[in-house]
Amino acid sequence: MDISHKIVYQEGFGEIVEKKSRFLAYIFPADNEEQALERIAQIKKKHYDARHNCFAYVIGDKNETERCSDDGEPSGTAGRPMLEVLTGQGIHNAVAIVTRYFGGTLLGTGGLVRAYTSAVQKGLSACVLLEQKSGYRLIVKTDYNDMGKIQYLMRTEGITQLDICYEDAVEMQLLVPEMEIDALEKKITEVTAGRALLSRQDKLAFGMAGDDVVLLSGG
Repeated sequence: MDISHKIVYQEGFGEIVEKKSRFLAYIFPADNEEQALERIAQIKKKHYDARHNCFAYVIGDKNETERCSDDGEPSGTAGRPMLEVLTGQGIHNAVAIVTRYFGGTLLGTGGLVRAYTSAVQKGLSACVLLEQKSGYRLIVKTDYNDMGKIQYLMRTEGITQLDICYEDAVEMQLLVPEMEIDALEKKITEVTAGRALLSRQDKLAFGMAGDDVVLLSGG
């Protein structure tokens, strides 16, 4: 099965002010719970003088681990809304920490929910988010006569070329989504009448930042 989910590729920071209370939102990637807890401890140390350092994190391809904390705010007004922003946007393997510096005016439960929700959204807007997918690096060795056929097939199938080497034969490195690898190998074999040599490498994770390919593992 193809794996596809949204991750934080580059961390972000956002700040909002509600009735003179400052809400500082930090969003970090976290591959495991230990990394999430390290980031929380780091922000708590940085803002030791703040009244609240609330957090939420989601870990795992299916968000197997979800945790949140109101850190002294009324129950359900901070951590849970923060967590719902992450899950609502389909984000995995990330931690959000929101530091609040109290401004002297109570916001009420509804105001707190809106403030913590808005702070996380502001932090996420400053992040670089990627749709992480699973796929394979496919090495194709072919003669020059068949190269055009393979390149035409790549264009029609939307396949990304990572590299190409011209020697006695042509060696192409293709990035193929997991769900498409079997069908593409079959099509290449058919259009070249079996002349192309195919070598499927280990599975990797990748994402797209605009038109640029970002290899997240196996690169």
